[in-house]
Amino acid sequence: MADIQAHKDFVTKYAKNVNTAALDGLAKNYALVLSNNDSQYVAASDESERVTVRENFLKKKLGLTDSDATLDAAVVAVGETLKEERFKSRLAYYYLLAEKFNKLSVFVK
Repeated sequence: MADIQAHKDFVTKYAKNVNTAALDGLAKNYALVLSNNDSQYVAASDESERVTVRENFLKKKLGLTDSDATLDAAVVAVGETLKEERFKSRLAYYYLLAEKFNKLSVFVK
């Protein structure tokens, strides 16, 4: 995926009733990450990547204080949702996680 719109299209494939304001805010917030070939996808099968998502996105960005086990289960569950995709868009991954924890409002300005 070379552009942000392709990542947004990926989100709409997996999320019902997409909050476009939140999606736009999330895409803007992570535009640099999404433009980098090394970071635009989540390696869902890599434990260190899942820990990074938990620590940097769920805890730091969303401010979640749930147990690591709960957060890890959510990260794995989103990976399962996206399992048919070889390359899992970071934007879709983050959107689905924020949606799961009712935190899309963090990205609405």
